[in-house]
Amino acid sequence: MTTRNMIQAINDAHRVMMRKDPDVVVYGEDAGYFGGVFRVTEGLQKEFGKTRCFDSPISENGIIGTAAGMAAYGLKPVVEIQFADYIYPGYDQIVSEVARMRYRTAGEWTMPMVIRSPYGGGIFGGQTHSQSVEALFTHVSGLKTVIPSNPYDAKGLLIAAIEDPDPVVFFEPKRIYNGPFDGHHDRPVTPWARHPASEVPDDYYVVPLGKANIVRAGEAVTILAYGTMVHVALAAAEENGVDAEVIDLRTLMPLDIATIEASVEKTGRCLVVQEATRTSGFGAELAALVQERCFYHLEAPVVRVAGWDTPYPHAYEWVYFPGPLRMKNALKHVLES
Repeated sequence: MTTRNMIQAINDAHRVMMRKDPDVVVYGEDAGYFGGVFRVTEGLQKEFGKTRCFDSPISENGIIGTAAGMAAYGLKPVVEIQFADYIYPGYDQIVSEVARMRYRTAGEWTMPMVIRSPYGGGIFGGQTHSQSVEALFTHVSGLKTVIPSNPYDAKGLLIAAIEDPDPVVFFEPKRIYNGPFDGHHDRPVTPWARHPASEVPDDYYVVPLGKANIVRAGEAVTILAYGTMVHVALAAAEENGVDAEVIDLRTLMPLDIATIEASVEKTGRCLVVQEATRTSGFGAELAALVQERCFYHLEAPVVRVAGWDTPYPHAYEWVYFPGPLRMKNALKHVLES
């Protein structure tokens, strides 16, 4: 076991799979020689050569299009979109080609490819470097969408994604690349080295797709979260003395609905947390599913905490971000309803 932050854990997942499978290739803007803007692919070109880890042109539709061709041919591309905000030029390729190939060929062709991208705010990236776009992909049949919240899960989930025969969109919460974030922006950063989930095995292991993790057991309310918001939810439960059960979804599609149902049936209350804008976010889907499947167990309406329906504001980042105060108010609302 080695103590790693999320960058190092994701880097090690690449390395493990590139050693294990010669069909795995890695590329993206600055992903080769420099190792990516966040250094997630650092050292891969040096170890595996320029034919297996290389730089692409600044063309997201080109990155996705070539990856689709490689996957159809039998390779296993793992491509990096430098920021999730830049993924839109490649969206047509993802929706119309990548996600539909298995269906269009009646299962004859698969698309074993992974699209990695850092997403979310909390770093003063402004409107073009802070977006949470996961709902655009969970809506598309044929895609799997993964969002880890810690180094251990990040490595195991990425290995599972690379081995999956279907296309996987793998979003990395960049606010927690170097340490968990409890939502208190005015406090010093806590490094991953102080967190038990930073202990990452050196060798191959898998965290299965479609399996959520109960990171805090409780009886009073179920909190559904993913990515950075898992840590915000945990902190809010502790700070407000709430006996909350916090579920880290890990995979949005496929969704571990069984774990969610069992928890809500036990607690009778549900709070859904997302960093993304509120309207049509994935949290709305979660709230609808809980309402449909757990209606007779609910003692109060499902409550959502989310970002505002605005672009991510640079100057008012911590007003937009669903932090401790909004979590406190939401917990009070769902418990007193």
